Amino acid sequence: MKKMTRKPTTPGEVLDKEFLRPMGLTQKQLADHIGVDIKVINRIINERAGVTPLVAVKLGCALKTSPEFWLNAQTTLDLYYAEDELTNRPKPISKAKLAI
Repeated sequence: MKKMTRKPTTPGEVLDKEFLRPMGLTQKQLADHIGVDIKVINRIINERAGVTPLVAVKLGCALKTSPEFWLNAQTTLDLYYAEDELTNRPKPISKAKLAI
């Protein structure tokens, strides 16, 4: 598995720079519209929380995207951090070692 070389764009950065700002929406307006506390949106934007499947569905409906768009962005970020955290990677298993 090849390690990512740069940190992926966070879902919060996409939400803020590609949706909220161009649409002239505040975090509070979006939160109220999709029925979540403003803290949920603020934490996603500030990378203190990830996008959950439920929030992904709500964002998808409100912003005319798919839930997968948000979950893929979150998963990519999560994998980046997991790979960065893993210092001792397991070696691939060979068929010879599996034969008993």
